[in-house]
Amino acid sequence: MSGKIKLVLVDDEQLILEGIKMLLSAQTNISVDFAATSGKEILEHLGKIDPADFPDIAMIDVQMQPMDGFELVEILKKNYPTLKIIILSSHYKSSVLGYMIKLGVSAFLPKNSDKKTFIEAIEAVDQNGMYFTKEDHEMLLSYMNTPSRKKSLFENEETLTNREIDVVKLICQEKTNQEIADVLFLSPRTVESHRQRILDKIGAKNTVGIVIYAVINNIHSVSIKL
Repeated sequence: MSGKIKLVLVDDEQLILEGIKMLLSAQTNISVDFAATSGKEILEHLGKIDPADFPDIAMIDVQMQPMDGFELVEILKKNYPTLKIIILSSHYKSSVLGYMIKLGVSAFLPKNSDKKTFIEAIEAVDQNGMYFTKEDHEMLLSYMNTPSRKKSLFENEETLTNREIDVVKLICQEKTNQEIADVLFLSPRTVESHRQRILDKIGAKNTVGIVIYAVINNIHSVSIKL
């Protein structure tokens, strides 16, 4: 399994789980390590596995009972902040996308996506922490043109310093803390401090939120390849 992207699936429809596992079965770089039919089941699984076997990505359905995908994502982000999350849904709406971004989700995929999109999304989320489609970009543009929605994404927004804006720009270029430190002649620890202050100021959960904030506030171009 060394070098493979470790994936767990959560969907209350067994046929969907089997279909996704079959879809990814031929991928040598992706391993579906566990499939759960409920939020409770995946939380129990994650709570008892060895840290070395912890998944890289969780692919989660929004509409589940009794615990829906929104509630599950909130719990996962609180308990496992480094776990990347891809949301699966039949309902592709800007309100859902905005809420998921606020929670720190890395990608949002309609259930009718083709195999190529599934694989691209998994690989991009693993490598870059995020994946947005053309439709996602269009929805983000709608947020930019709707002040109330823009504000709802970043409720705690405070003004960033020039140095923090420099850090944001480099984060959007997918630079690591060490690379940002080299460019700005800072220590990696100082960069990490800047990153945390940025998250606190704008009310974002993770790097995805920083990128979205940068796009909405014209710090980074919406034509970026996410």
